[in-house]
Amino acid sequence: MTSRASSALAALLVAVDVGHYAAEPGVISASGRPEFEYNRDLALEVRAALLAAGFAVRLIGERGDYAVLYERTRDAAGADLLVSIHHDSVRETLLPQADGFAGFSLFVSRDNPALDKARACASAIGARLRDAGFAPSRYHADPVLGEDRPFADAANGVHYYDNLAVSRTATMPALLVEAGVIVNRAEDERMRQPAVRSAIAQAVAEGVQRCLR
Repeated sequence: MTSRASSALAALLVAVDVGHYAAEPGVISASGRPEFEYNRDLALEVRAALLAAGFAVRLIGERGDYAVLYERTRDAAGADLLVSIHHDSVRETLLPQADGFAGFSLFVSRDNPALDKARACASAIGARLRDAGFAPSRYHADPVLGEDRPFADAANGVHYYDNLAVSRTATMPALLVEAGVIVNRAEDERMRQPAVRSAIAQAVAEGVQRCLR
């Protein structure tokens, strides 16, 4: 990267949101670990990868004390992009079959005022995740298996989720990453591996760089 390119990226601020919080930590994984801990671990890796790529980064929610969702988007004010980090589950009725669900997914809201850029960034991240060997889950678009979330970019695992608070209330482009299905026993084990976390974080950073550069 040239010094001019590095300087340009340093002028760009990415807010990285740690999904959920200590009192309501999200889904409990197949191994009994709360989602918030997975989200925090991956968000820290994403921050490191973005910093290494030359971006300025603001980490939100890492202490586990953000109980009010709009405070996350409020504290992301001024960022060029907001990326919320999560890990996935399945419908409660499908938990006995959870080992059959795997993969990443990305969500954007059509109520986000910067939808075009949010969708472009989500697609870029999905493409880099696929290049790194990860596969999109796709089941969220199914009216029975998922929540009937229509595809914004089927190839790269991007869905519309219009009522998604972090994306809908943001004033900047915003997207949510579901890194993997941690109620799946095999995927849970993968998501706990540092090398896998690092690969996901690198793909996210490369996708952000592709869409914001």
